[in-house]
Amino acid sequence: MKKISIISIITTIIYFISVLLFLITKTDFALTLWEVLTVIGGLVFLVLLVNLSEKLSCSSCYKRLVGIFMACAVTLTSAAHIVNITVTRRLISEGVNVPDYFRIGQWPSVEMCIDYLAWGGFVGLAFLFIGMSIKNKTNNPIKVSSITAGILCLVGFIGALCINENLWYIAPIGYGIIPIYICVKTMKIEK
Repeated sequence: MKKISIISIITTIIYFISVLLFLITKTDFALTLWEVLTVIGGLVFLVLLVNLSEKLSCSSCYKRLVGIFMACAVTLTSAAHIVNITVTRRLISEGVNVPDYFRIGQWPSVEMCIDYLAWGGFVGLAFLFIGMSIKNKTNNPIKVSSITAGILCLVGFIGALCINENLWYIAPIGYGIIPIYICVKTMKIEK
């Protein structure tokens, strides 16, 4: 679990660096890096949360739900970003006028909605179910952090869809910042 936690922390940090790189440079390279890291990050989170549910002795029902929600998240985020890299951006480079509602980074957009569902909806549910399944009092910090991460992801998702797209920016705290803390706590438990 220690190796998975370290890989998760590194992947998350590199992901946020790539986001920052794109915001600063606005280049295709930076956007591609960001999108590839999003797909890789989904796979890393799948491994992290499934192993975390195993490590924390979650019930088999909760483990299955975490696995299902994370598989949905990985599938959706991969689809959204791979379509954007291989189709949408290629069409744009060929001079095709692709409507904003088919582009990553625009709202409302089909691809953004799929990505929000993946990271806000399904990752949020996975964190919630991990948190709700923790019974051991020594793991209370991980329980509280997981539930908080899940709530932040879901609030960002629901807020973006129903109220204000800017509420989405709550979700990255849930799937980006809090998991680093969870990884550190998990490594301390293993010692």
